[in-house]
Amino acid sequence: MGRFLAITSVLAAVVALGWVATVGPWAWWVVGALIAALVILAIYDLVQTKHAILRNYPVAGHLRFLLESLRPELQQYFIERNWDGKPFDRDTRSIVYERSKGIHGEKAFGTERDVNAAGYEYLAHSTAPVPQPAQPPRVMVGGPDCSQPYSMALLNVSAMSFGALSPNAVRALNRGAEMGGFAHDTGEGGISPYHLENGGDLIWEVGSGYFGTRTSDGRFDPKLFADQSTNDQVKCVSLKLSQGAKPGIGGVLPAAKVNAEIAHARGVPQGEKCVSPAAHTAFSTPIELIEFIARMRDLSGGKPAGFKLCVGSRVDVLAICKAIKDVGTPPDFIIVDGSEGGTGAAPLEFEDHMGTPLTDGLLTVHNALVGTGLRDRIRIGASGKVAAGNDIVKRLAQGADYTNSARAMMMAIGCIQAQVCHTGLCPVGVTTQDPRRQRALHVGDKSERVRNYQEATVAQAVEIMAAMGVSDPRELRPEMLQRNVGPADHRSYAELYEWLEPGELLSQPPEAWSKDWALAESSTFHRR
Repeated sequence: MGRFLAITSVLAAVVALGWVATVGPWAWWVVGALIAALVILAIYDLVQTKHAILRNYPVAGHLRFLLESLRPELQQYFIERNWDGKPFDRDTRSIVYERSKGIHGEKAFGTERDVNAAGYEYLAHSTAPVPQPAQPPRVMVGGPDCSQPYSMALLNVSAMSFGALSPNAVRALNRGAEMGGFAHDTGEGGISPYHLENGGDLIWEVGSGYFGTRTSDGRFDPKLFADQSTNDQVKCVSLKLSQGAKPGIGGVLPAAKVNAEIAHARGVPQGEKCVSPAAHTAFSTPIELIEFIARMRDLSGGKPAGFKLCVGSRVDVLAICKAIKDVGTPPDFIIVDGSEGGTGAAPLEFEDHMGTPLTDGLLTVHNALVGTGLRDRIRIGASGKVAAGNDIVKRLAQGADYTNSARAMMMAIGCIQAQVCHTGLCPVGVTTQDPRRQRALHVGDKSERVRNYQEATVAQAVEIMAAMGVSDPRELRPEMLQRNVGPADHRSYAELYEWLEPGELLSQPPEAWSKDWALAESSTFHRR
């Protein structure tokens, strides 16, 4: 209640000043009127639903908006001194915030980026643009072994767990997904009641902790999995191997944060530290992995089943492909998570120095599937700092079929990148379990913003593709994405990277792939 102390103090001051004003000079009336105005403003801030900052920090929160009004001078000052840190840059933040509020994103003047700098990437437009399709394209996920395929949007809510997110944040994301017709990944924290309130399509992610489907000793419980996964709201089931922001380790939720609701959703004891192990106990080899995913599909009643990973080694990816060939039952999808992806908390060394960036990981998985003749049966999702329409098109050109976004979706529901997610002190109610802070996030308003953001961003991606002469994402080609490699030289992705032909690894592996192909074994993840 500390943040409401100011209001209480002001109210007391009004009462005192009211008495003084009856006997003191007329100036006291002026002071009293000013204080009364502040009280009215504070009450309005508390009851309005548009601004989470003002709901949690009445009156004082207006200082933030005052500073925002000084743009672009202040923003440029911060950028020049690298005060933005690791989060999205200014342009990306503006895109998300404005689209979520239904504001058009057109800007005056030209690009502010150094288009001649090495590393700058751009999409090649066509001299003959094509009309945009009447409806945004969607992707059918589900191979021949799947009896309940799912039509996936080009942009969806990426994996974020209840526990890391507040109840109101989960509610807003899921309601926005239901309104906009896209999918909401639960994260590995289990399916909570808040995921089910508004009927949005769910991708149920199961991690190494098997939260929501675990036995008392922390192992996978097939009966619990079948009970939850057959819920009509669950459209796909996904196995998490690794996360881009902290690959190779599990997560930890401190005991103080494991309240009754989180304990119930995860199937863990209340008030005890909740640990997600680094490795799975349900399988230990590539073959066992593929067999386990097939089991997940069967237990769910034939829904699309797949897995998520941050690529660590091309050998591991090829070992999985060999296992798919040996087992004969491929996963329906693979989600590639880039090392640039975000997290609520992780060791800094893992965030900055572990895992493959999304571009390289995506190209590795796409080419491995093409080279083993599996690409036409498996859909690829891409996640890791996807926020704008050009991000979607870029990832599709690199081999993805659809994309997922976490941080941008958080920003759409009010995240201001305060970077205190791990403390429980989120100022806008997105990543806190404190009911007093959660109230700042108004579900009705923020769910509209989620829908607005996703709809406008997909529409922009479709418009970009039309400008490139493409009406269907499957028509995108690597040569349509260009990169500056020097001040006077640029190359397309078709030139920068090797692109395998269907089945090439099975017949004659190219030299650059032959050593890794020889090392990969379907019976083990451990390299010789």
